[in-house]
Amino acid sequence: MNIRILIVLILLELSLFSGEYAVVINSNSEISKLSLKQIKDLFKIKRHFIESVKMVPVNMPATSMLRNEFERKVLRITRDKLNRYWIKQHYQGISPPIIQSSGSSMKLFIKNVNGAIGYLPISSVDSDLRILYEF
Repeated sequence: MNIRILIVLILLELSLFSGEYAVVINSNSEISKLSLKQIKDLFKIKRHFIESVKMVPVNMPATSMLRNEFERKVLRITRDKLNRYWIKQHYQGISPPIIQSSGSSMKLFIKNVNGAIGYLPISSVDSDLRILYEF
């Protein structure tokens, strides 16, 4: 019985992450567009504000397939290089983006925290979120 549940969970995760993805923000935000460079800078904590909005980048856990896609297609960096980057930033007092444990928790966080920005499968984006970049 436990193996069946595990298989179903794996298949659900694979189907959830088999489509296209988007970088999203709350639809009530003043921000309507971001460049790829701005997104990279936000997620590498090189930039804190867009216009007058304090941004709060949000990541999925390191084991997430969606996060791997985001790092590869948007940040365009390998996990090893990104880990080395965060080690260097740590010694300068800079922490990486906060982590939400699932797509649903990320979605809720973005909806409820002003300036929060994250990434989700396009299929889970609703009218409460605005797509800033598709990947």
